[in-house]
Amino acid sequence: MELKNVILYRITHIENISHILKFGITHKNSPNRNPEYINIGDISLIDTRSKRTVNVDNGESQPTECDSVKLGEFIPFYFGVKMPMLYVAQHGGNFVEQATQPDDIIYLACSLSKIVSSGMKYYFSDGHATDMLTSFYDKSKINELINIIDWQAIKTSYWGGTENLNIKRKKQAEFLISEDLPPEFIIGFGCNTIKTKNRLIQMGIAEEKIKVIPNAYY
Repeated sequence: MELKNVILYRITHIENISHILKFGITHKNSPNRNPEYINIGDISLIDTRSKRTVNVDNGESQPTECDSVKLGEFIPFYFGVKMPMLYVAQHGGNFVEQATQPDDIIYLACSLSKIVSSGMKYYFSDGHATDMLTSFYDKSKINELINIIDWQAIKTSYWGGTENLNIKRKKQAEFLISEDLPPEFIIGFGCNTIKTKNRLIQMGIAEEKIKVIPNAYY
């Protein structure tokens, strides 16, 4: 795999799409944020991220100096689909306020290389952002991203059980963006059924930018 072929993914409720088409993927503190945003995630984890500060150590156990960043100040993306968070969003549990049916969950696909070349501030991790075993990397390591991310873990279909905790951690590696991502950075939309695809077309999304990917849902 080459860096230019890496796609970043974020999931959202279909009711958020109209706002996203106008303002892009916005930060929760952005002046362009959606006042009617529908959350499908774990509110406890969202609260944890708003308070958690991590060191960007570039994989070094004892870095001489490094950035410290607060997770809640960044918009997170995954490197793959069918993440553990999606399972909880679909089925409920933990601190998810309400389970969301797959037809209402949309994937937003963005090109990593386009974001990198834009000059936006970003970081990336080699695992779940709140896990103590996870390391964070800055833009000086972007050309090493392909080797840092565990793509086998990203693509694995089974991550349950205590014996797979590290696979589950690495599967949830993240790419963090510090600012709003304009709508033109979204290169595609993924959905569960033809019915949902038609809803997206009615919102004004070009048909060629929509993929029906039922195997990306639980």
